[in-house]
Amino acid sequence: MANSLTPQLQSEKGQVSFITRFIATGFFSGYSPLIPGTAGSLAGLCLYAIPALQGTIPLACAIIAALFIGTAASAKMEAVYGEDPPIVVIDEILGMWISLFLLPVSTATAVAAFLFFRLFDIVKPPPARSAEKLKHGWGIMLDDVVAGIYANLAVRLLLFFFPKLG
Repeated sequence: MANSLTPQLQSEKGQVSFITRFIATGFFSGYSPLIPGTAGSLAGLCLYAIPALQGTIPLACAIIAALFIGTAASAKMEAVYGEDPPIVVIDEILGMWISLFLLPVSTATAVAAFLFFRLFDIVKPPPARSAEKLKHGWGIMLDDVVAGIYANLAVRLLLFFFPKLG
């Protein structure tokens, strides 16, 4: 059976460049056999752990770049793999970065942002569910932008009530 799938997978992979797959799958974290969205979120968190990315300007630039490059890569992946393929997790990386934007850098903040982001990404409160319906890669990316914004606000609220966590 594996032999019958191999040519199809090779054919599909041939239609999307290596760099597009590398970006869209979050440095291949989206190929995780279990919970690829969580694996992508962890990849975003690991990238955020790089001190050079934690500043306001570098993180803002990374967010903007991830939005536009990720949308283009997601659109190419959708064209080959169908609507919102699970292996595409660049949106989770973007959402994690938005979850952490302009927040104090601490382990507690990072854990809270991760947990809130995963919650909002799964639940998809309005307007995330509506954003998910957009085409050409935008739906893949924008529902996670919304989840990231909600997570960021939730962490801010948490830090308001428990300031020592920051």
